[in-house]
Amino acid sequence: MTVDKLTPNRVLRMQNISKAFPGVQALREVDIDVQEGEIHGLVGKNGAGKSTLVRVLMGLQDPDEGVIHINGHRFTHINSSEALQAGVAYVPQQVNMMDSLSVAENILAGNMPKNALGLINWKAVYQEAEERLQKLGLDIDVYKPVEGLRVAEQTMLTIAKALFGNAKLIIMDECTAPLPRADIDLLFEFINSLKDKGVAFIYISHHLEEVFEICDRVTILRDGSLVDTTTVASMDMAMLTKLIVGEDVREFERESSCLEGERVLEISGLTRRGHYEDIDLHIDKGEVVGLSGLQGSGAEALAAGLFGMESRGIGTVAINGKPFLAQNPRQAFVQGLALLPQNRYRFGLIGLRPVRENITYTTLDQLVNRLGMVKLREEREVVEEYIDNLGIVTPGQEQMVRLLSGGNQQKVVFAKLAATKPAILVLHEPTTGIDVRAKQDIFRIIDDISCEGNAVLIISSEVRELLCVCDRVLVMYRGRITHEFKKGDPSTTPQNILQAIEGGKEYANG
Repeated sequence: MTVDKLTPNRVLRMQNISKAFPGVQALREVDIDVQEGEIHGLVGKNGAGKSTLVRVLMGLQDPDEGVIHINGHRFTHINSSEALQAGVAYVPQQVNMMDSLSVAENILAGNMPKNALGLINWKAVYQEAEERLQKLGLDIDVYKPVEGLRVAEQTMLTIAKALFGNAKLIIMDECTAPLPRADIDLLFEFINSLKDKGVAFIYISHHLEEVFEICDRVTILRDGSLVDTTTVASMDMAMLTKLIVGEDVREFERESSCLEGERVLEISGLTRRGHYEDIDLHIDKGEVVGLSGLQGSGAEALAAGLFGMESRGIGTVAINGKPFLAQNPRQAFVQGLALLPQNRYRFGLIGLRPVRENITYTTLDQLVNRLGMVKLREEREVVEEYIDNLGIVTPGQEQMVRLLSGGNQQKVVFAKLAATKPAILVLHEPTTGIDVRAKQDIFRIIDDISCEGNAVLIISSEVRELLCVCDRVLVMYRGRITHEFKKGDPSTTPQNILQAIEGGKEYANG
């Protein structure tokens, strides 16, 4: 490590960073610099090199070439301890805190004030924690267990803790993905207040509208190479999308309905006290229906209940005219309902297993011979068909799923579910964490699935995306379905749907 005499107000400069893995050039002579008090966007498709660049910066991977300057110090190789000491902190999408402990205990963990006897001075712990948060303008109850905080508050607390550790540059990786709009506004307000104090941020997101909302400059990566670094004010959404993808991307629009007039899903009076009440919902063969609402509106609980992950409550559910009585996911598959979960890593994939096994493990009983052995040739043929039809980009069927890009991981989950031949496919936030090109691919897959006669229910907070692919959009508010917006109706606009989601007087009933 040597002292860097370059620009005094530059927090970070990474020069000519290159990194190769077997068969893949992950980074190729990438440059990026971040100034004091700047929010710097970092964007690109899945697999563009963003994660590798961050891992190099955090000292988790050594670059093959290049130099890193952090707060006046120069590194050719840096470890994670040196990165933290230099003032770099990382805030992931899923924040990790000690949930059962209080806010104060999380903030001061490892550095608790003690009395003369060497025992923890709890009065001083809570007082110091409160004073530290107040200096950052955060009004959070320091006595409250972290598990009782909203996700946005937990994210802000993670940022605050990094600042207490003398962080000067904070990397935020898809931190708004699980947040409703009100909490995103709260988080952005906090970030901007820290920006005014000189704190710098690298902001990584696939939600490009957020880049225009909060970032000063943006760096675009494509296939491991630097495409451009420019001010956000100098471009628009179309220009940024083209730089990310390398070509013009036309927004997907479902041109015609594939409705066949046959009722597939019929829900009547479904009630689970505290989660949703009196749900009446139907979906026909070939129809794509969207369902949206604030976090806690009941949409998430409804998906979990239908798939047997939680209690469904009272009321009736029928698929193709037959009572749907599944009490667990396996029974749900057998009775014709499949769920693509919001958290694909936890519930949708086995990351350390190959693509082949992930696609076929839901239907493995159909691929065994009389001796109970898997018919490998037949299995490979099935998997290859899904890889071709869904456009899954993978070196081969034996590639571990965790090594695929986010968009291709999502396609593997689609293949796994499609293999069960469901009558109704429930998709929970199907475009979370995937890039703009992969989203278009997902929309086409949904369209193809519906035109094959499947019914599709999409639960999503992305209203504009729902309007691209859905025949109808339903809104849930405080546990009830309050509104229905039909494709082609003059009132079916993003503004009206968002107003209904927020419980606005004009469009919300409750």
